[in-house]
Amino acid sequence: MIFSKNLLFSDDQAVTADAASTNIFDLGAAATPYGGAAALPKDIGKGEPVHVLIQVTTAFATCTSVTVTLEVDDNDGFSSAKTLASETILLADLVAGKTTFLQCVPNGADERYIRVYYTVNGSDATAGNITAGITMGNQTNTL
Repeated sequence: MIFSKNLLFSDDQAVTADAASTNIFDLGAAATPYGGAAALPKDIGKGEPVHVLIQVTTAFATCTSVTVTLEVDDNDGFSSAKTLASETILLADLVAGKTTFLQCVPNGADERYIRVYYTVNGSDATAGNITAGITMGNQTNTL
């Protein structure tokens, strides 16, 4: 897998408390074709897979687990965020190199903005970093 700096949600982001990814992506407004009455529907989850890689880069400590959620919303403040997918990773698995099972953007990514949200469960973590982003494809022989 190869990350592009322009397609990173988080670049070795410290996740010691609940937090949104450092970056969000603006997927653009749905456009209306010439002569059309309404904007075309859009959903980046349909069709060819859009690969997502969410990887622990520094092992976590003291929390019980971290829930990683892929969200979309019609506004960049994510006041009415819609969850596309989420996974809870237990502390024993929050080691450097661990990747989530969220391998592709699922169907339903039909709003303008997309981000990753991290929820730290139990007490706040004293250590733990994550890198997340869009990739061309994901390596399958990882932790």
